Amino acid sequence: MSGLGSKSFVINPGADLAGTVAVPGDKSISHRSLMLGAIANGRTRVSGFLPGEDCLATLAAMRAMGVSVERVSETEVIIDGVGLHGLKQPDGVIDLGNSGTAMRLMMGLLAGQGFQVTLTGDESLSVRPMERVAKPLRQMSAGIDTTEGKPPVVINAVETLSGIHYEMPMASAQVKSAVLLAGLYADGETSVREPAVTRDHTERMLQGFGVPVEVNGPVASLRGGCELQGMDVQVPADISSATFPLAAGCISSGRGVTVTHVGVNPTRTGILDILKLLGASIEQSEAASVGGEPVATLTAAGSSLKGCEIPPHLVPLAIDEFPMVFALAALAEGETLITGAEELRAKESDRISAMVSGLQTLGVSIEELPDGAKITGGPVQGGVVDSLGDHRIAMAFAVLASHAANPVTILNVDNVATSFPGFVECMQSIGLDISEISA
Repeated sequence: MSGLGSKSFVINPGADLAGTVAVPGDKSISHRSLMLGAIANGRTRVSGFLPGEDCLATLAAMRAMGVSVERVSETEVIIDGVGLHGLKQPDGVIDLGNSGTAMRLMMGLLAGQGFQVTLTGDESLSVRPMERVAKPLRQMSAGIDTTEGKPPVVINAVETLSGIHYEMPMASAQVKSAVLLAGLYADGETSVREPAVTRDHTERMLQGFGVPVEVNGPVASLRGGCELQGMDVQVPADISSATFPLAAGCISSGRGVTVTHVGVNPTRTGILDILKLLGASIEQSEAASVGGEPVATLTAAGSSLKGCEIPPHLVPLAIDEFPMVFALAALAEGETLITGAEELRAKESDRISAMVSGLQTLGVSIEELPDGAKITGGPVQGGVVDSLGDHRIAMAFAVLASHAANPVTILNVDNVATSFPGFVECMQSIGLDISEISA
């Protein structure tokens, strides 16, 4: 996959990593605050906003549909909502860059708007599956056309949507959220049953904006037509971004790494459970609640990691963090078995294939499985790894490279800025010898 980017990371191993850092705001919550603030009545003020390229693509999309969005600072945004039916047809296509979250959620948000709009994206996004979202939306009478199952996606104007009960065939917060957002514009009740717990930011935030979402075990439901009211949203630090410095702390030999003010929503903390299963020492302190989302300071101390079998029920709770899990397994004593993770093949890249290929390049013993991998820990060699334009693949290999025998170069890292602007500076501050170079 050439042409994904011109930037590379070069990491020289050997430094011990330690210190205290803050990481950017939660990407999932930042996306949702923009979308719900746009269709709310009144003003929504978002603090802690993630100024990464993915979220800025959502911000630009809202502006293109007639919403006033003011950047007060890098991390503070004011949205003057236009109400449930106030969005306007954009003049051209909406380009969502690398953001699968933005595209899939926006398919639901725009399905009942009554105007036609085309959603497109970059090279990486253009090969990602969209039918998993389009299928339930069509059951609601939405007019959704994909391009052989992938972007560009055309959302056609329809008069009304119909509420449905959707039994999700796979655990996906993006699919669940898209159906619930479309349900705001549907007649009657819309409900979704998920086969395993996934992140619940959409349900929590809808409730914060005044929508009476009912959650009964695996089923979330709402009734169409409910108006949203603007609110203040405080975005905690993203646990997915925090995973990288925390992983660095786990494999350090010193005092470890502390990350402050991290969102610890229980539907997102599977990674902490997995780290502990691998033998990592993780401590939480300064627990608080911010805007309905639990937060805490997390500290990862140097630990002796041991391979284990990752329980499949934890996979949806840590789906975005699995590139780092693969990398840590390469440093753990013994064998680690990952199964039930077929969803990884539908991310920014086929993350199973990408991690297997990269780890093999670095001399790690790994067997690819249809839904995961079997990894035997051991020495990590130097070399050149292609991240395939996937930000989490790039960052996972950057942390792993601190323990390689020789320098590691990671290609196609431009998209790291989509979720973690300032990643290089953050990791340098805890001692990683990392530089970014342009071809």
